[in-house]
Amino acid sequence: MLLTEQVDKDLVQAMKSQDALRLSVLRMMKSALKHKQVEGGKSLTDEQALAVFRTLVKQRKDAAELFRKGGRDELAEKELAELAILESYLPASATDQEVDAAVAEALTETGAATAKDVGKVMKAVMAKLAGKTVDGKQVSEKVRARLTA
Repeated sequence: MLLTEQVDKDLVQAMKSQDALRLSVLRMMKSALKHKQVEGGKSLTDEQALAVFRTLVKQRKDAAELFRKGGRDELAEKELAELAILESYLPASATDQEVDAAVAEALTETGAATAKDVGKVMKAVMAKLAGKTVDGKQVSEKVRARLTA
């Protein structure tokens, strides 16, 4: 079943169970998927749908962080609750060990030695971790730490 179909099915289920938060998040997801579909002019693949979901996850993380800094903890909690629902649609996250191993492999493959090579290494690491949910910021920090050490 395609992710877009799964969202539709879960949306109906959330309506029946009267789960307001889940319903709100699923409507947001469906809207974002529809927007991307109209933008592209054709049905979305699962990979494109995952890219939309990752964007929504990043938005929720950023919003929660800004709300915390602004002293609006109740809004930050709402964003984190939405984030938990969104993350249930993403594939499993890469562990720290998997990220470290991918960084080490990418460094040896690319022969990177200076901070100028971060882009090449990042591209190789992200290719190795394809299919898993990975925080690009975390990977970038690890790559930079290894290249400057």
